Amino acid sequence: MSVVHRLTAGWLVDHLSFINQCGYEICDSLAHPGSVTHNTSVTSTEDCHNTSAFAATPSSSEGPFYGHGGAVEREGKRAKMKYVFREEFFDISEPHIAAASEEQLHQGYPEVSLTEIKANSNREEYQEGAKGHTGDSLATARKKRKRKCLFNQGELDALEYHSKVRKLIWEGTLHLVQEGLKSGFLHRTTAKLSCRKNNIPQRIVCGLAELCEMAKQFPAVDESDHQAVHVLEEETSSADQDLLSCVMENSSNCAKIIMLMGQKYLVPPKSSFLLSDISCLQPLLNYKKKYDVIVIDPPWENKSVKRSNRYSYLSSWQIKKIPVPELAAPNCLVVTWVTNRQKHLRFVKDELYPHWSVKTLAEWHWVKVTTTGEFVLPLDSLHKKPYEVLILGRVQGDVKEALRKSEGILPIPEHQLIVSIPCSLHSHKPPLAAVLAEFIKPDVECLELFARNLQPGWTSWGNEVLKFQHIDYFTLLQNEN
Repeated sequence: MSVVHRLTAGWLVDHLSFINQCGYEICDSLAHPGSVTHNTSVTSTEDCHNTSAFAATPSSSEGPFYGHGGAVEREGKRAKMKYVFREEFFDISEPHIAAASEEQLHQGYPEVSLTEIKANSNREEYQEGAKGHTGDSLATARKKRKRKCLFNQGELDALEYHSKVRKLIWEGTLHLVQEGLKSGFLHRTTAKLSCRKNNIPQRIVCGLAELCEMAKQFPAVDESDHQAVHVLEEETSSADQDLLSCVMENSSNCAKIIMLMGQKYLVPPKSSFLLSDISCLQPLLNYKKKYDVIVIDPPWENKSVKRSNRYSYLSSWQIKKIPVPELAAPNCLVVTWVTNRQKHLRFVKDELYPHWSVKTLAEWHWVKVTTTGEFVLPLDSLHKKPYEVLILGRVQGDVKEALRKSEGILPIPEHQLIVSIPCSLHSHKPPLAAVLAEFIKPDVECLELFARNLQPGWTSWGNEVLKFQHIDYFTLLQNEN
């Protein structure tokens, strides 16, 4: 199960396990006896996993998914190809920045005032600045370090917020980490992966966002003559333009491989997706589904994104134009990932949710820890925190309908933590399916906006929606039928 432990404070989650429980098995009818098969078109097979909107849990008899091997067809047997996500992407065994000894999670919670947090942050930034300015002139280095000791209003607001949630995050994470250490999911000692340095692939450039930008130049699609959804059938393939103009659906119980611009992507069972940018959302609306859960991970504007030019961002008014009311079912649960900038937190609570007729219910935190249970970053770091924020709310509407849909489910609790070992791939968020399951009825429709990966039972949309489905992020295993 992807939820390793559930305590009052929240959940300890195994992100890697969740991915590998999604049912990435493909039946290869074209395999040659005795050969390892790596090249397939879009294929499917008979039912091999039962999946739901929230969990695809293998039976205990299947054993662990980890290891290396190939898919081989032998005489009288039909080969299945099983893929697992590469575990080295979750080998976060040491903090990105080491914390001072008194800040270590296992030492117990230290009472720290806001003044002390500021002082610690100044000291940390000064040390980072001193290392980063090697080769600069002394005057330039002094000027830059002097700026590090000053706080603008946004930084002061962030410090004030941090001082309020700090104890909650420290104590809750400590309890969950202790359970993880007891059960063996986390380990006090660092276990190095022998393949870690050699097997991690270089950054995979698949150009999905650029393709979506180019798609704007394609001839306009006649809505009356165009299908809203394309079902991936056995041994079929689709033109790139088809992938960009309608919702693609894998309605089978097994995974499939699709080709896009010469690149292979794995599509999990019972999943659907739309690859497009925000200007081409109409196919999703034409899909005519109403969703009971909508998870949103907007590309927030910030200085780091502007400097790195890593991905495009949206302004506040562009985010408000996302048609959540048209996509949401009555009493829909809306979950929005927010950066630690107070400007964005206030915007979601005070402007965005009211604009969508969503009532804010709770504020949760995703806390990132290493395999040994340490924070990946110092808890009191000024600019980078070992946690991110989620704002949960419900669509307001017909009271009777809301009461009917909420019968038999638990209310959303305030101040919950999702603690996990993060993926080393940028913006690969932990799965929310398992942690939301106790607050949602079974077999509901779920949607993720600005997604970068797919999930069984979910519809996903974004201009990089297949990014982490690239086949190079997976390892091929042997699994005979």
